[in-house]
Amino acid sequence: MSPTPPPPRPQRLGSTVLSALAAFVTVVALALGLSVGAAAPPAAAAGSLPCDIYASAGTPCVAAHSLVRALYSSYNGPLYQVKRASDSATTNIGLLAAGGYANAAAQDSFCSGTTCIITKIYDQSSRHNDLTVEGAGGAGAADVGAPADALPVTVGGHQVYGLEISAGMGYRDNATSGVAVNGQAEGMYMVTSGTHVNGRCCFDYGNAETNNMDTGNGHMDAINFGTECWFSPCYGQGPWVQADLENGLFQSDSGYSKNTSNTGTGPLPFVTALLKNNGQNHFALKYGNAQSGGLTTTYSGGEPTVNGGGYSPMHQEGAIVLGTGGDNSNGSIGSFFEGVMTSGIPTDAADDAVQSNIVSVGYGGATGSAGSLTPGSEISLRATTSCCTGDYVRHQNGYAVISSITSSSSSLDKNDATWIVRRGLAGSSCVSFESRNYPGDFLRHYNYQLHRQPMDGTAQFRADATFCPQTGKSGTGTSFASYNYPSKYLRHYDYNVYIASNGGSNAWDSSTSWTDDVSWVVSQPWAP
Repeated sequence: MSPTPPPPRPQRLGSTVLSALAAFVTVVALALGLSVGAAAPPAAAAGSLPCDIYASAGTPCVAAHSLVRALYSSYNGPLYQVKRASDSATTNIGLLAAGGYANAAAQDSFCSGTTCIITKIYDQSSRHNDLTVEGAGGAGAADVGAPADALPVTVGGHQVYGLEISAGMGYRDNATSGVAVNGQAEGMYMVTSGTHVNGRCCFDYGNAETNNMDTGNGHMDAINFGTECWFSPCYGQGPWVQADLENGLFQSDSGYSKNTSNTGTGPLPFVTALLKNNGQNHFALKYGNAQSGGLTTTYSGGEPTVNGGGYSPMHQEGAIVLGTGGDNSNGSIGSFFEGVMTSGIPTDAADDAVQSNIVSVGYGGATGSAGSLTPGSEISLRATTSCCTGDYVRHQNGYAVISSITSSSSSLDKNDATWIVRRGLAGSSCVSFESRNYPGDFLRHYNYQLHRQPMDGTAQFRADATFCPQTGKSGTGTSFASYNYPSKYLRHYDYNVYIASNGGSNAWDSSTSWTDDVSWVVSQPWAP
């Protein structure tokens, strides 16, 4: 059925006029078969948050989900709910202040000594389109909740947590209010990450079927982000912002990319992904670096004409999905920090203002602490063996290695050699090391070798990624004992990094220079 009008909200001076103008432009544009993104009434007043901006442009949010911050300047309710493994108790995680950032300390306190999963993500709009853990669908068994501590990140100068999706995780609301149905216009964006992606179906956020099944072409209207190329050719390696309109991930009306310059976002730590669709004859895709700059439009044109049609007009059903496809295809991975859906197509000016607000937040900014093993501190780890006193632990192609880092090294090398100290994932008296430029990826050992991998929430990963500091075995610096192999220590050997014992059957267990190789200087971070 058609969405009911939202309850009235207090509006800024002039917003009524702007809303009427935006509505008039939309009607005229649709009648002429044009994109409605060209009209540009003034963006909202300075200091407005994304849903304030969209409301002022005449396209109010009908869903606003975030784990990290408020999306309305007046919002002061819960962001998400966590459930504790030890006793199945739940609690809501709210804000430090109205219009502000998540109270991550409340989560840390509630989950201390155990683990938690995220069981609900609250809608900040008046529609109450809250997302809960998704049930079984046509292409996947019932999902599980994401680990609540898998994606620590600094936003607005505060340490908060994002949502890190692994295969088999997802969230959904099949009984929504106000979300577009049956060819109605809508827009949506999410802040995600280009470092935690794969080529499996389907890391989506947006409009989906109400029965967890594939009910046909045009029954979805969701942002997809990943490296799956559904229609060839796709250019570059991705990941790409695509439209999941059901039975295809679309980069154009023909499915495949018509834009040779759209090679994907690459491994940007934070990405703004945006889709808008008039539901009749036009959709557009945009992306931006969520840390700097503006938005790039990769497609703006007609609805898909492939797969036998059915996309013009659209047939949206109005459910909201996060982390899976419309039929619960749940083999994908991805990161989610915030996202909204609107009633009507936002103007380009409103999109630009939202992107400016996202950038102003400072996703992935400095933690404010450096050079110590205190959780939240940013560090680099320097080798102390005489051969290698200018070498630091860094990640390279997913492995941990040591290499020379100097003031003249590239920005990428400096970032790869910078780690954020986190409270031990398996024990709070120990530490874990999160990558500075791959949010949610930690140093963990696998077959005794150290890798940079995304935290999946399992007990095995938690143990493998936890290290217990001790006085350096050589009498210098600090040594780090493996949490689950306490006789083995973080060691460099032949420029790779392992957990190693002092003598053993493996080459990296050699007693030669062992005490020096397992002793590290905790230093100031190479990347700010």
